[in-house]
Amino acid sequence: MPAVFLKDRSLIAVGGAEAQSFLQNLITTDIVSLAGDEARPGALLTPQGKILFDFMIWRDGEGFVIETDASQREALLKRLTMYRLRAPVTLTAMAEDGVTVSWGEDAGDGVKDSRFAKAGIPLMRRPGQHGSDDASLYEALRIAHGVVASGPDYALQDAFPHDVLMDFNGGLSFKKGCYVGQEVVSRMQHRGTARRRVVTVSAEAALPASGTEITAGGKPVGALGSVEGTSGLAIVRIDRAGEAMAAGTPLLAGNVAVTLSLPAWSGLSFPTSADEASA
Repeated sequence: MPAVFLKDRSLIAVGGAEAQSFLQNLITTDIVSLAGDEARPGALLTPQGKILFDFMIWRDGEGFVIETDASQREALLKRLTMYRLRAPVTLTAMAEDGVTVSWGEDAGDGVKDSRFAKAGIPLMRRPGQHGSDDASLYEALRIAHGVVASGPDYALQDAFPHDVLMDFNGGLSFKKGCYVGQEVVSRMQHRGTARRRVVTVSAEAALPASGTEITAGGKPVGALGSVEGTSGLAIVRIDRAGEAMAAGTPLLAGNVAVTLSLPAWSGLSFPTSADEASA
């Protein structure tokens, strides 16, 4: 059972009599249906529907824990406080930093990460340090199953939830009421206008650095995100990539020939023309 300590993660405790309704009316995740042993991804969006903050969220007794990148916590806490107004909700930066992720048949204690569960991987998240395996093991697992992270894979305020597959991984609800940015997200869903999607990238040679443009016939289709040797992640225009693949046009990351695959758990496939791309 690999157990990796992610030291750059921080936690926020959300409590109080109206904690659930406060979060339900604000973030992308449907937390009313959130099971007690489950962690789901979520986001706080801009009014234009782009991801302002991303995180994992799970229940803790009558309250909730939000896990986010350490670099985001103070700004996220400030933004949540701004939205709280006079509601009976408490928002506290937890003293314990870092999260341990473990996976396998006996993944240990914690809450189940719904993103990996979609790919058939039992992965648990637990606050604090409870493992010391090399972080590259988790990075390789994350890349292999198309689980993205803000920073290495996409910039905050630059991606829609659909771009990072939140419509498939449990982080985006189309059934609950309004939340910030919900109108834009719903329009993308119902009109089928999502074109940018997460893909896994593989090559025979080592991939170039994150940020390297992926091209087809000299035209850009996306850019590399996380890279581990010959494998990586990218967010690409699947309509353009699909057309190139159907025409037999090589896809290149820099000068390296690459193969792109959509995560199997998403159920998506590459369209062969722009008007076939769908959410």
